Amino acid sequence: MSTPTPDELALIEAFVNTSDLEDDEDVLSIPAALSDWLAAHELAEPGEAFDHEDLARVIAVREALRALLLANNDDALDPAAPATLSAAADRARLTVAVDADGRARIEPRAAGIDRVFGRLLGIVARAQSDGTWARMKACPWHTCHVAFYDHSRNRSRTWCSMAVCGNRAKARTYRRRGV
Repeated sequence: MSTPTPDELALIEAFVNTSDLEDDEDVLSIPAALSDWLAAHELAEPGEAFDHEDLARVIAVREALRALLLANNDDALDPAAPATLSAAADRARLTVAVDADGRARIEPRAAGIDRVFGRLLGIVARAQSDGTWARMKACPWHTCHVAFYDHSRNRSRTWCSMAVCGNRAKARTYRRRGV
């Protein structure tokens, strides 16, 4: 059993992994499924309605986050990803809020799907600030791209699973050598 992803980063991992590229399945295939998933993960109120435009924006943000995770695993950053996420942050109207104990946090002031984006991007900002973001990666195998947290001591984990994608890569390298 693998070690779980820490704290709020587990939410980013779950969000990115709503799309299974290998099996061509997407948990967020229709607006009702989006509503259910967001409510189950406490990002929206139960029964809150989202439309097809919201769904398209969610998928764009999800894939931009996946691009950041691939970049954390030494892939080139998709140049469209920062613009997509910056636009989502602008619409979320992110601000710094200070709680009664004096702790500052990034909070969205927007409602609806923009609030969801703000909450997710706040997690990314906190993880980048505390140094845990670099451990969030996406598997580089072309049909996988599953998000995972690198628990290795030297941050060298590459594959979502050595038994699956790591083994595929080793077998491919072996075949290319012609041994």
